[in-house]
Amino acid sequence: MKFIVFGLGIFGKSLSVRLTELGHEVIAIDKNPQKVEQLKEKITHTVCMDSTDREAVSALPMKDADAVIVAIGEDEASSLLTAALLKQLKIKRIIGRVVSDLQKTVLEAMQIDDYVLPEEESAEKLAIRLSNKGVVDSFTVSERYSIIEIKVPEKYVGKTLGEVDFPNKYQVIVLTTLSVSKRSDEGITKITKRANGLAMPETLLNENDIMVLFGEMRDITKLMNNAGQ
Repeated sequence: MKFIVFGLGIFGKSLSVRLTELGHEVIAIDKNPQKVEQLKEKITHTVCMDSTDREAVSALPMKDADAVIVAIGEDEASSLLTAALLKQLKIKRIIGRVVSDLQKTVLEAMQIDDYVLPEEESAEKLAIRLSNKGVVDSFTVSERYSIIEIKVPEKYVGKTLGEVDFPNKYQVIVLTTLSVSKRSDEGITKITKRANGLAMPETLLNENDIMVLFGEMRDITKLMNNAGQ
């Protein structure tokens, strides 16, 4: 997969390096030439550029990117201007880093609903979410095991957990399922998740539900790949 990351502060640097380590192609951008030079051996491509320069940004291969992440944190104005520019350029998936309630409100007003709060979601978690389509959230339990939230794949909609038999097929356990609801508040879409209790063999997998999985990341990835996620 291909990603473009704007901003090489602590969060942007960690995210870019981790995505590169996971085997993805990453173009990381920062206006500080020292940061760009220091990281050129650890990230696929590093570019020194002003992210608010429309002509320069337009020259990037953003149409080929699976996601463009605005990881700028220390300069809130530049972060918002960069997000606005990407929106104008009709980039298909923009992920904005949020450092204040005001910034979150502005991003939502721009209809950028995919954002990350660094104090709540680490660069490691975001790298996993980006690497595996369908992952909603993740939590590392130990060096081997993780808890991952994924959308119920279309292949399993309408089936029970007993029928899909994930423990025997993939060594993955479903802890619970979550029902997702959306509501509009002053033009801003709010998403709410509600747990449906402890998962049982008779638990039905519904469209748009989320499964909370426990297992090794390689096994969870195998499950998602086989389900077409």
